[in-house]
Amino acid sequence: MCPHRDAWGLALLEGLGLDPLAETVYRTMLDNPRWRINDIVRHLKCSEEDVLSALDRLADLALLRRSLEDPGDLRPVNPAVGLQALLRRRQMEEAERQLEMAQSKAAVAQMLAQYADQERSDGDAVRLVGIDVIIGRLEQLSEEVGHEVLTFMPGGSQSANALETARQNDERALGRGVKFRNICLDSVRNDSATLAYLNWLVEAGAHVRTMPVLPPRMIIFDRTVAIVPMDPDNSRRGALQLSGAGIIAALLALFEQVWEIAVPLGSPALGPQGFTRQQHELLRMLAEGMTDEVAAKRLGVSERTVRRMMAEIMERIGARSRFEAGLRVAERGWL
Repeated sequence: MCPHRDAWGLALLEGLGLDPLAETVYRTMLDNPRWRINDIVRHLKCSEEDVLSALDRLADLALLRRSLEDPGDLRPVNPAVGLQALLRRRQMEEAERQLEMAQSKAAVAQMLAQYADQERSDGDAVRLVGIDVIIGRLEQLSEEVGHEVLTFMPGGSQSANALETARQNDERALGRGVKFRNICLDSVRNDSATLAYLNWLVEAGAHVRTMPVLPPRMIIFDRTVAIVPMDPDNSRRGALQLSGAGIIAALLALFEQVWEIAVPLGSPALGPQGFTRQQHELLRMLAEGMTDEVAAKRLGVSERTVRRMMAEIMERIGARSRFEAGLRVAERGWL
């Protein structure tokens, strides 16, 4: 068997689908193009089975080709060709996932608007007006939930009162064996109080991931009931309690799409080209013409933080203005 994967000290290309051993085998073949399988096995002190498995992975990723001199042997594809093609493929896949998410967001927004404009005529949509009414219903649902709670937390840092109320509700549910999956903004990593609450959740058995931006706030109980805002831009309008099978299915699909690309709380939130995912998202939003105010709201940070982040990005890429930064980023294909 090979040493533990951490021993390789690589894992630089996992985002492209290469596990540490496959990456190590690929680098070894690039450094020693004439080596055969037994040479690699002896050099890496791995079993032949492990090396063959890594070669299969490299072949799946089109990073190996048959030797023109010896058709029975394999040669590594030049990284300038193979890795660039792999990167383009990953970027296309990411673009497709983002498109699917955008379509899901649009469908959910349309359904929410439809429900919000309707009078309370059936049990599928119940209007909750007033913060006390909303908190009371959340407490009730937290007491009744039996299996799972799924949550979007797009507001960034949370108030002390909100965190204490959430902790009390969550503690009782966790004690009953309820499973939690929460997705928060990356910005919560910089707020000590909110981060302490989330770390407490993780220690209690919950799963927490983060994203640079999120859809509107949402809590789904046991995959049957959801609480969402009537108007994401005006919380004073109240909330909706939804239980219709169609809208719940759409909300669940949206949650799973976001969960798939979110990053665990304990992992670094790194994005393309060495930017943080938050920085990369800021570049994208500014490229689309969003103001600092809108970008700050979506990222869950202050406008001052947005300006500081942009200054850091400009310094890193050697730009003297936002316009120049936009040109450089576009020229390098980073968006």
